[in-house]
Amino acid sequence: MPVALGLNFHHDTSAALIVDGRLYAAEEERWSGLKHHREHGQHKAVLTGPARSLTWCLEAAGIELGQVDAVWAAGMRPHPPGGQCLATEREELAALLPEPLGRRLRLMSHHTAHMLSGYLISGLGHAAGLVIDAGGSPLGADFGPGRERTTGYDLRPGHIDRVQQSFPSLSAGPVGVERVHHSLGHFYRNMAHRVIPPGDEPEGSMMALAAYGDAARYRQPIGELIHLGDDGVVRIAAPYGSADSRTPLKVGGRAWTQAGAADVPLSERADFAAAVQEAFAVAVVHTARHLRRLTRATDLVFSGGCALNSHLNGTLAQASGFDRLFIAPAPHDAGTAVGAALYGWHHHLGQDPLPATVDAGWGPVAGSLSQRDIPDGWHSLGDLGDRLGPTAAGLLAAGSIIGWVQGPMEFGPRALGHRSILAHPGHADSRDRLNTIKRRAEYRPFAPAVLDTHLGDWFTGDADPFMNRVARIRPEQAAHVPAVVHHDGTARVQTVTAGHTGLGGLLEEFRQQTSLPMLLNTSFNLKGTPILRTAAQAAQAAAGLGLDALAVGTTLLVADHGQHAAPARGWAA
Repeated sequence: MPVALGLNFHHDTSAALIVDGRLYAAEEERWSGLKHHREHGQHKAVLTGPARSLTWCLEAAGIELGQVDAVWAAGMRPHPPGGQCLATEREELAALLPEPLGRRLRLMSHHTAHMLSGYLISGLGHAAGLVIDAGGSPLGADFGPGRERTTGYDLRPGHIDRVQQSFPSLSAGPVGVERVHHSLGHFYRNMAHRVIPPGDEPEGSMMALAAYGDAARYRQPIGELIHLGDDGVVRIAAPYGSADSRTPLKVGGRAWTQAGAADVPLSERADFAAAVQEAFAVAVVHTARHLRRLTRATDLVFSGGCALNSHLNGTLAQASGFDRLFIAPAPHDAGTAVGAALYGWHHHLGQDPLPATVDAGWGPVAGSLSQRDIPDGWHSLGDLGDRLGPTAAGLLAAGSIIGWVQGPMEFGPRALGHRSILAHPGHADSRDRLNTIKRRAEYRPFAPAVLDTHLGDWFTGDADPFMNRVARIRPEQAAHVPAVVHHDGTARVQTVTAGHTGLGGLLEEFRQQTSLPMLLNTSFNLKGTPILRTAAQAAQAAAGLGLDALAVGTTLLVADHGQHAAPARGWAA
């Protein structure tokens, strides 16, 4: 029975294991409690690799260390000319692993790991692949100095061909010749730091704020920072394609800096964000269209940190020229462990690719609630069995906000119905209350989880099961679900099949009670912390956040506070 292991040792530290065609995967942050598994402001992981996530994968699969046949991870360290550090990096990472895993560790390209985390579970044949992030592996002698920033692939079963690669360039400055970075990932983050004050996640917050702005105000000066080449390459004016967000950017009579973000009126910041989002999307679409010409593929797989931008993904689906867009379930760096495991499974061990997936529930189950887990001021309705769905749907229909913990934990940054907070999408006060509960900026939207059979009744355009792209609400439906429609008429939609183990049954129960085939779905976590892992953590968080009820498996806890916890239709005695 072949066994393949994939690891990510850097931020978003993670482990993934494939045994007998089944994938086990988890992120280290869910054990350490540190979001991205790094200290605030630090880029690197703070602990010694994916120790606890790796242990869980092995234990869950019933695998001993010596049974692992292939161990792969993405290399990330900058290499000097000659490349001698590649072996050194492997040795240092191997030292963090127990034997014989360390001895079997091999390194692969960071961008290739990103790409395969999507392609090898997409079910697609011939496809183009696009990876865009802040930076990946060193390019090495074949491509010159610098890191992977934007990479294009021609993908076919059993073959991975890199056909497009961005490069740094050299520029003469006051202190000599410097390397200029052209990273779209760095560009977006760089701009986000100039409009989002500390305390909120910059990239996601800027994307949300952009919906309130007018791109025309700053379109020209922001657009002039990016040059689109006929060869599909994107070049960014220095230093704005790098991590340097301290150098002032003079736009509209103002010097935009990270330190001064809080001093700029919100309306100006919204206009700036709208211009950045537009320029960013134009650049990515430009690259994708060139890749379409190079590969002649009709399907596109997109991954890397920039693939977390759901508004970009909606634009890419409509404007790139591809018939279908598949976005990796976990396009951030944690997903490289999945890509590395899939590479080991398929390309190294010669096993058939895993079937296409519509769920990323690859992690541990939460366990059960004990009596000591029940918070003060809450009571348990016990094990409801088949009555849980109607009971929970009744509470939601009456306006309750519920913590929902079902089955294996999701892998990746999105709550997909296994570790979620759920609410009625038709109640605007649910959105406002949740913004207060989760201490979010008021301009940030919440996402709907929708039964896939009803998607076309409510939205135009495609969506996906991993909540990775926006779709536009049909105008005649918007007033019915104000809690999940953004200011620009879009929503980051998660499609849910009837058999989805997290949400399928509950969505159908809610539809029967309200005629709405969707729920507001947001991640079950405290501000600045990872999505929770265990039943005990869920009970503690539900009380701390002030939720109305909590379902763990078929057990339901209800808070003894306020009108939202009152018995509703479907209440189980």
